[in-house]
Amino acid sequence: MNNNDIPVWEKYTLTIEEASKYFRIGENKLRRLAEEKKDAGWLIMNGNRIQIKRRQFEKVIDKLDAI
Repeated sequence: MNNNDIPVWEKYTLTIEEASKYFRIGENKLRRLAEEKKDAGWLIMNGNRIQIKRRQFEKVIDKLDAI
């Protein structure tokens, strides 16, 4: 990690790859969730790139028993 890099736990949004590692959920599963829930409050589209709002997605995960 460079001195300029922000730790993943401090980032507001995460890429699919970062979110996969952080939440220990497969990239394909996250992409599928994003496709199914295009208007979810935890999702931002940056052009054609998916960004996941970390704190909002944490709240969603907290309420689930299974994904």
